[in-house]
Amino acid sequence: MTAIDTKATDPKVAGGTTPPSGLSEFWFYFSRNKGAVIGLVIFLIILFVAVFAPFVAPHSPSIQNREMLLMPPVWQQGGSWGHILGTDAVGRDILSRLIYGARFSLFIGLVVVTLSVVSGVLIGLVAGYFRGRIDTFIMRIMDIILAFPSLLLALVLVAVLGPGLLNAMIAISLVNQPHFVRLTRAAVMTERTKDYVVGSKVAGAGTLRLMFLTILPNCLAPLIVQATLAFSAAILDAAALGFLGMGAQPPTPEWGTMLAEAREFIQRAWWVVTFPGLAILITVLAINLMGDGLRDALDPKLKRS
Repeated sequence: MTAIDTKATDPKVAGGTTPPSGLSEFWFYFSRNKGAVIGLVIFLIILFVAVFAPFVAPHSPSIQNREMLLMPPVWQQGGSWGHILGTDAVGRDILSRLIYGARFSLFIGLVVVTLSVVSGVLIGLVAGYFRGRIDTFIMRIMDIILAFPSLLLALVLVAVLGPGLLNAMIAISLVNQPHFVRLTRAAVMTERTKDYVVGSKVAGAGTLRLMFLTILPNCLAPLIVQATLAFSAAILDAAALGFLGMGAQPPTPEWGTMLAEAREFIQRAWWVVTFPGLAILITVLAINLMGDGLRDALDPKLKRS
């Protein structure tokens, strides 16, 4: 009876003797984390809103209405259904700016993660595979970067490059790069001594083939989890730089920039600060919950039978 119950709950044998596909096994472990599923749903909603912002947003994010300055949300006295979440200090619709701001935040996260992963994985592969002086030189540079607070280092880099969204993304990607370098290096050092790598080397596989086709695919699971967490960190860092005036510049509807523009109205109009802050909180929390689910689904040590 015990053996039957085990088979009924094990995705590797459930539904008969046919083994499940990789996708169905992944979803089995991912869906057991309810927080991860909730995070995925929230993230998909935000993604949908960002992609179809011109059709979802009730107003243009840049149109100003001087007759409706600091209008409160619809549920407060003086609110209007024409501006559900109210307006800012120059009469722009907050809901529309939040919707368009989702585009910028997700775009920033995607660009930063792409740059960090590509450069970090390449450097980590070289360091972990060749070892020796190359490894020592690369890791000392990474240690120096990690010795600085990430936001402070990003601020310095943006100050050197100049304020702007593009420079902010470059600075954040450079700050996040050492995490991928160290993670890739550790995974490569573990895999390079295993039998399948030694066998491929004996069979005549070249260095590039061993690095990119033999070793790298077996190091992707922790990198995917780290990329998810770096995605949320990039959104936070970009919002912080925008708040400090070093990231996206007004009138760009980026959430951090919206917070910076609303600082002086915190006591008079709470909604101009609260809603952009909630947008950042909810998005980052949803992505982090997804990261936990990916860790459960991709890490063999955490898989429960």
